Amino acid sequence: METTPGGMTTLSGVLDVLKLRGYDGEFRLMPDGKLQYLGDKRIFDPQDFSIIRIYRFEGDSNPSDSAVLYLLENKEGFIGYIINAYGAYDDYEGDVFDNFIRQIPIEEKDVL
Repeated sequence: METTPGGMTTLSGVLDVLKLRGYDGEFRLMPDGKLQYLGDKRIFDPQDFSIIRIYRFEGDSNPSDSAVLYLLENKEGFIGYIINAYGAYDDYEGDVFDNFIRQIPIEEKDVL
C-alpha cells in the first residue's frame, strides 16, 4: 500500500494512511451541533477544533462517491476526522453541515 500523499487518491486510501499514522478517530456531527467521537462517545464543541487538512474525493462514474474528509485537531492535540458526502448525497439535511464546518477555523498542517 502506498503511504505517501501522492498515493492517497481514494477515500479508503487516505483512511488507511490515517490509521497507520494513528489518526483513525472518527467524529459525527450531532443534531445539537456538537461533535461526537465515535471511539468512546465523548462530546466536543466545534469551537475547540481547527481543520488541519481537507481531502476531496469525486467518483469517476458515480456521483454518490463524492465526499470530503476534514482532518480536525482539538486544542489538546487530538486529531480525528469527519466525512461528509456532498451534492445530492449530502449526509445531513439542509445547511446543517455547511453551517457547522464554517465555524471551524482552517489552520493547515503537514501531518501526512
